[in-house]
Amino acid sequence: MIRVGILGYGNLAKGVESAIQQNPDMELVAVFSRRDPKTLTVKDENAKVCNISELLDWKDKIDVLVLGGGSATDLPEQTPKYAEYFNVVDSFDTHARIPEHFANVDASAKKGGKVGIISIGWDPGMFSLLRMVSDAVLPEGKHYTFWGKGVSQGHSDAIRRIKGVKDARQYTIPVDETVNKVRKGEKEDFTARQMHTRECFVVAEDGADKAYIEEQIKTMPNYFADYDTTVHFISEEELKRDHSGLPHGGFVIRSGVTGWEKENKHIIEYNLKLDSNPEFTGSVLVAYARAAYRLSKEGKTGAMSIFDIAPKYLSAKSDEELRSHLL
Repeated sequence: MIRVGILGYGNLAKGVESAIQQNPDMELVAVFSRRDPKTLTVKDENAKVCNISELLDWKDKIDVLVLGGGSATDLPEQTPKYAEYFNVVDSFDTHARIPEHFANVDASAKKGGKVGIISIGWDPGMFSLLRMVSDAVLPEGKHYTFWGKGVSQGHSDAIRRIKGVKDARQYTIPVDETVNKVRKGEKEDFTARQMHTRECFVVAEDGADKAYIEEQIKTMPNYFADYDTTVHFISEEELKRDHSGLPHGGFVIRSGVTGWEKENKHIIEYNLKLDSNPEFTGSVLVAYARAAYRLSKEGKTGAMSIFDIAPKYLSAKSDEELRSHLL
């Protein structure tokens, strides 16, 4: 059995916990949180609940530590810190800072003789892998990534930080006209506004200035200013009734050509439709936790991304079973 620990117990960590129970070669041994363990109840009755201060006491009791924190502040600190003591897997998704994060985790993991797998999920993660493979297969081409329709947790959180907002959900939606152009093989450089729209459902506090809230949302740099954004004000009951889930998804399209005269067009598309973003992402993390364990057993050390890991390390099936049934 692969002994797994989880750091954090938010939506993503709960998705990891759910995924572990579907993998018979794994067991959740402990959940670590900054909260008082007495106030935290996990679904797996066999797992211990501990304060983060106890984590290093578990160095010899955990085969892989899955980090469930956020990319803004948690993972840049926690993954390098704990990669010295545990094989780790995280979902760091700040694309511009991945090289820096990789270097930090690599140094720590090599110091401790551990494996640190970073930026695992569906984007970055599975979409990254498909972009790389498609680029290698069709070097004369261009790739496009569309996200949604789905709830962006980061954008929803950004809205909730605006004065007068009680709660909010933000949906990212691909622009159909642009998607259709790409699927026809048209290779254009589309702007952010041409590729996605944003739709916001906001619960305002009593007496809040709704015009101010809408203006703050639509002009927010890096989040909404570059997109056509629609804001709906709804009741708290409507939000709970109609927007309590965390669906997401998206697709990667590679449009390329082959032939001496580049006369033949080809389209590669990979599509995800997810009822639960955190549960699916948690399932990807668990598969790569298995890879981290196996690579560590082989004596590998240091940081790795999804590009560095052979697919067979993810599967509970033997090499023979994979060749017989999936090849």
